[in-house]
Amino acid sequence: MRKLAHIIAPAIVPQSSDLFTAQPVTMETMLIAKRFAQQHGGPEVELYAAHFAEDATLVPRGFVHTPVLERSTLDIGRWQIEAKLPLITDILTRLHRAASDADYLIYTNSDIGLLPNFYVTVDRLIEKGLDAFTINPRWILAHFTELADIPIMWAEGDKFRKGWDCFVFRRGAFPQFYLGEACLGAINIGRALILNLIMTSTNFQEFTELHLTFHIGNDGAWRRSPMQDYAAHNLAVVMQLLQSLHGTAAANHPVVAKIIETMKARGELDPGSFGASGITSDVS
Repeated sequence: MRKLAHIIAPAIVPQSSDLFTAQPVTMETMLIAKRFAQQHGGPEVELYAAHFAEDATLVPRGFVHTPVLERSTLDIGRWQIEAKLPLITDILTRLHRAASDADYLIYTNSDIGLLPNFYVTVDRLIEKGLDAFTINPRWILAHFTELADIPIMWAEGDKFRKGWDCFVFRRGAFPQFYLGEACLGAINIGRALILNLIMTSTNFQEFTELHLTFHIGNDGAWRRSPMQDYAAHNLAVVMQLLQSLHGTAAANHPVVAKIIETMKARGELDPGSFGASGITSDVS
């Protein structure tokens, strides 16, 4: 039976944060989806949490606590607004080490809820030959906030979110990842992760309308975030990944082209860095 290991990085937040409502829903739906898989013959699923010491009480029974996170953005630089954000490489390294017998690893943001058939469907997609993929969530309204409302949340939503916040990949691919010191809590982290999946897989797919996950709320708060230096920090990792794609087959992947066009449109990338054949040797 295939073994899946899924990690999130929950954190205690003030009641004003959208994560205050979303994180308990996320963890409860993960537990439900694990039970669904057990009841339907697999796959075998283990749930993990990576967190700072002060956030341990947030994690419910049924999750394995990985070693407490020791580094944060406060240890690697100076910021206009100081925030203690975890580094994605520390989270995934803990998962890779803890889930030594897993076949595939899964990372999702802590505000992404799952439908009950999530793990069963992921297992079937792997069975069909995919070795890495992303799944975009449906957006649902934020007027349902209680765990008892989860069945309604499953039924809601008719639009899928752009961007990436659910990643499935072979455990054996992780040692080839380059994530630098990219952090959670800022934009561009999804780009960094999806580029790693594309670079280290032979059969990658982006699912933009597969109803397996959901995100509560659609207020676009991340676009108004004042933490632009964190976004720039993550963008530097994306730039390095694009540089490493030069001359590889992955450089021609449609998702890479989409990332490049978005970056050009936002003025994040010099259009002259790309010729008719795609990525050149200089993306700086």
